[in-house]
Amino acid sequence: MLIALTGLMSAADVAFAQHAVEVIEYIPGNAGAPFTDPGTALGPPTRMSGIPGVMPSTVTPFQPAFGAGEIVTIGQGGRLTVAFDEPVRDDPANPFGVDLLIFGNAFFTGSSSTAPCATGLYEEPATIEVSLDGTSFVEIPNLTADGAFPTSGYQDADAYATEPGLIETDFLRPVDPAFLEFASELCWEALRLAYDGSGGGVPVDLAGTGLTEIRFVRISTASDAQSLPEIDAFSDVVADARILDPDFNDDGRVDGADLTRLLSNWGTASPEYDLVQDGVIDGADLTRLLSEWSS
Repeated sequence: MLIALTGLMSAADVAFAQHAVEVIEYIPGNAGAPFTDPGTALGPPTRMSGIPGVMPSTVTPFQPAFGAGEIVTIGQGGRLTVAFDEPVRDDPANPFGVDLLIFGNAFFTGSSSTAPCATGLYEEPATIEVSLDGTSFVEIPNLTADGAFPTSGYQDADAYATEPGLIETDFLRPVDPAFLEFASELCWEALRLAYDGSGGGVPVDLAGTGLTEIRFVRISTASDAQSLPEIDAFSDVVADARILDPDFNDDGRVDGADLTRLLSNWGTASPEYDLVQDGVIDGADLTRLLSEWSS
């Protein structure tokens, strides 16, 4: 079964331009309903999963997104190709050199619901390929699309929370890849600190692909694959300097208009105005804005 979808969603339809906006091709393989809607891989990752009011589940590294309309399955011999509206660039200024994040529903297996410590990582292998023109693809070695790092929706939610937290994680910032080798051996508080406000995702560095930028990502599985990976979203990582730009209205100046926006979000956890990325809009952010004030 082949589902070819072009123009499925424009950039104006997604919450953030840094996420995939269009499904180019979806071949489900032997994936089963209700997880065969490729449109669920567009836009930002899932923060709250399940059935609201009946079986809500906060997305954390210990409990992934699992609801219909949140993830799409790629069965044996299947593939999913998505496109970004703007190119994802190989940018050394990005945190840890990571350029692309892929979110699945991998999770850390835990030893206890009351004092959760990771005992391993449950992941489902899938091949990652990238392309600039949508025709010639380059495989990313040594990574699987539905793997580490499991998604984290909130910085202040408990490992098995059923209510959303107050401080959202940043889906455009990766976890330090160096943390991967011992991530599945830590307890929840240590994991939270290691994520450092990131929303997780499989970290892809385009360096070494021969491509300076890409627009297409293809995820596929072999015809004899032993697992059925799920995909939730794709993110274009943003360099720290751009995340912390106090010119909120992009008029080339940091002035009263930007100050007004910052003050209107005072005391909130809005990531758009959190210039020092400490989870709250306060005096530290005001100081940062004033230090960039246009003369």
